[in-house]
Amino acid sequence: MPSGSLPRFRVPLQQQRSRDKFFKRLSRNIRHSRYLQPRPLLVIITFSICLIYLVFFAGRDHHGTALIYGYLPADPSTDFSRRGNVKYPPTWGRMDKFQKDLPQHDLDLPFPEGRTGRYVKFSNQIRQLGWNNCLNEMLMNNVLAYETNRSYVFNDYWWKKEYYHWPKSVRRTKIPRTPLNAIISGPTSGAPYGPNDPTPRSVHEDYYELACPKSERRIINTGSIKPAINEAEGSLIFETWKKVLLDAPERCIEVVPEDRKIDGYPQTFDLWFFGSIHSLSTWDRFKTSPVSTLLRTSPIVLAAVERNIHLFRPVTSAPSRALTTAEDPFRRVVAMHVRRGDYKEACNGLAQWNSSYYNWNLLPELPDQFVRPMGGGYGWNTPENYDIFRAHCLPDIEDIVKKARDSKKEFIDSHFTKDTELLSSSLGTNSTTTTTEPRRRALDVMYLLTNDRSSWMKELIRALRKDGWETIRTSGDLELDQLGLDVNMAVDMDIAGRAAVFVGNGVSFRPVDFSFWKWSFWEWSYLVLCARHCS
Repeated sequence: MPSGSLPRFRVPLQQQRSRDKFFKRLSRNIRHSRYLQPRPLLVIITFSICLIYLVFFAGRDHHGTALIYGYLPADPSTDFSRRGNVKYPPTWGRMDKFQKDLPQHDLDLPFPEGRTGRYVKFSNQIRQLGWNNCLNEMLMNNVLAYETNRSYVFNDYWWKKEYYHWPKSVRRTKIPRTPLNAIISGPTSGAPYGPNDPTPRSVHEDYYELACPKSERRIINTGSIKPAINEAEGSLIFETWKKVLLDAPERCIEVVPEDRKIDGYPQTFDLWFFGSIHSLSTWDRFKTSPVSTLLRTSPIVLAAVERNIHLFRPVTSAPSRALTTAEDPFRRVVAMHVRRGDYKEACNGLAQWNSSYYNWNLLPELPDQFVRPMGGGYGWNTPENYDIFRAHCLPDIEDIVKKARDSKKEFIDSHFTKDTELLSSSLGTNSTTTTTEPRRRALDVMYLLTNDRSSWMKELIRALRKDGWETIRTSGDLELDQLGLDVNMAVDMDIAGRAAVFVGNGVSFRPVDFSFWKWSFWEWSYLVLCARHCS
């Protein structure tokens, strides 16, 4: 099947002809029967035929496997439009209903939920920007709401128009949006914090309008809080906002942005928080919060990954390197984020302001570090420094191939050493048992997270293949239906989180280094979600 295509919702031609003949014979027999009343019987037979058709034909693709709308009984993902034609975006009608019908959306619930509950809505939250910028802020705001025993008010993801997959001519709304539960699962999108956790669950902003009439809201302008803490450490910024929300007697709080002429980044946790080392002092509370530990990808994203898992099985002629069906194919994958297109301008902007890595990329335990070069000033930099930034931010083909090779060698050597130590300890130091040498981990599948389809990308793939990578896949190789296309950025993120090694723009890591969490890229925070502990 071509990349990006969708299984057709129709019966093969031969079966259509057989079915048509059957209907003709059936109709003729009914017309000439002296014993049957045509109308009631025809209704019964037609209903039965339609039911059989829906069960055995309409709900299956050309491989005979169930389509996504049978994925989970509780999964409201039957939101295809125009028979699933990927030229059009999904409707998301049932997902909207799923979010509307969340059990916490009930005014009659007892405190701390319902009409007497405590809520906080961050109307200063980023919208119409990259998904990863929005996700970073959602999660940190949710941690703040959790620690102040208030329901976090979540919203759908409102796209930056230029980033949306479908053209203006077929969009359903002026500003495209995707329901949050189509992208992630967990407390941020309304799931419980835990079986014994009394913290009120997150609610959708539409429900907030019902639970918190405007007459009962306290409005907090960020301009009344932020000036005193703009240059503060991240933990102090967090504690300041925490005290404000804890001390507020009002049950409904709405945080609104300062005028952008006064504060260009009026978010509670803004660019200066995430784009510097200030955020690192909040890492421990963030990684242990249920907001983080219970964060998962959505069933829609997981279904898209499972649909494409066969692409990550290595193509090799060596029997000794073949993959067993029980083995996780992602254990052999190196995922690399290779952003091109408008990223040259983005990199120059980073150099202009002498930016550092973004958010958790600055953690000192990461294998790759970046020390900002000396020179330059506020809003300008030297030509030499621009070159240094581009080497990290927009590497050339030779550098990318070398990074892939070095990452592979480091990973294999590290795991070979660990396997040897484990084998020695299991045998004992005085053991005379003869065993085979531990087998080195295979790492032979490359996945490129990119939407670039230019000749440059083809040249990169040729260079990687020449360097020994037998199986190379890109984001464009994934087979995605309407729903998968709408959440394709999260599909890429989930694949990167499952990979044995992940190399991003300016950062690389092995998932074994961190249990739950995976990552942000360079300036534009690209959080990679893991639906399980990576190892």
